[in-house]
Amino acid sequence: MTKEEILAKIESLRANAVGALDSLDSLHSLQEYKVQFLGKSGALTEILKSLGGLHPEDRPVVGQAANRVKAEIESKLVSLQETISLKEQQKQTEAKQVDISLPGFSFAHGFRHPLRIVEEEIESIFLKLGFSIYEGPDIESDYYNFEALNFPPDHPAREMQDTFYIGGMASHSPASPSLGPAKPDPRSHKPVALPLLLRTHTSPVQIRAMEKNKPPLYMICPGAVYRHDDDVTHSPMFHQVEGLMVDTKITFGDLKGVLTLFCQTIFGKKLKVRFRPSFFPFVEPGAEVDIACVLCNGKGCRVCGGDGWLEILGAGMVHPAVLENVKIDPKKFTGFAFGLGVERIAMLKYGIDDIRLFYQTDLRFLEQF
Repeated sequence: MTKEEILAKIESLRANAVGALDSLDSLHSLQEYKVQFLGKSGALTEILKSLGGLHPEDRPVVGQAANRVKAEIESKLVSLQETISLKEQQKQTEAKQVDISLPGFSFAHGFRHPLRIVEEEIESIFLKLGFSIYEGPDIESDYYNFEALNFPPDHPAREMQDTFYIGGMASHSPASPSLGPAKPDPRSHKPVALPLLLRTHTSPVQIRAMEKNKPPLYMICPGAVYRHDDDVTHSPMFHQVEGLMVDTKITFGDLKGVLTLFCQTIFGKKLKVRFRPSFFPFVEPGAEVDIACVLCNGKGCRVCGGDGWLEILGAGMVHPAVLENVKIDPKKFTGFAFGLGVERIAMLKYGIDDIRLFYQTDLRFLEQF
């Protein structure tokens, strides 16, 4: 192929390439165009492969002509790329523009869980009475959950609470003070390893609080507790709020006054409240607190068993042995403790007859609150 023929091909390619630029309308088509004319296998590269057959004096002339065409095409490509990019940006901006005259989107509202509503109401009542809120771990040692609360290892009261024991042992030694004081085996005089468990009540928090804080102490400890139980009125996990008041000259009259005020604040000022003797290892004397049935106003119904009363919580004067376990002098200080189930309060307050509804995440149930 002669020099003139190659130059003619280069000029023809330039005319075709420049003419094709008018049809490009996107960055993608621009990239395809560049590969077609200027790529490694493009039209201009194929023409330049024939330079080897030219006379050495003709090669510079053809090369310069090819470079001029390449530079012209690249210059037009850059200009066109800027124009196309600006147009695409404008399209994206227009697509993102919001018509403020359009109605807004409606979003579903969340609902506060009834257990949390009731728990906050309980906390608010006791906070106004001067109590403070304390919290503790869900995984406890046998010492804090039972022994420090006057549950000896063979005490039948342990059978009242079906306990979830978990893997691992709590070594009661000075190296692990958070799990309880050192407790040597009377035979070997070595620290005894006791099982870990999921707390069956929030009373262990009271022990931890009394170990770190000396009286006067006014506290409540809300939280989840765990027992091996599951039916329409019991759940393997449920929530308690337990309370403790320790000071000088605390009497059973103080206990009755505080808990009567609490019950009447939750269920109404005219609510009737009664106290019955009962047994709990960590209090002496102990009492069950009943309220007039909130569903039948004390007249008797299926829920209250026909006698007009509902058990609402347990309470009593702190056992001297419990105070001694936390190095508080029971001759100088006295106190009372109580415990109530948040689910129990919520079921009575809202007329719910199945505790499992609280944990089924049914929106039809939750949206009522």
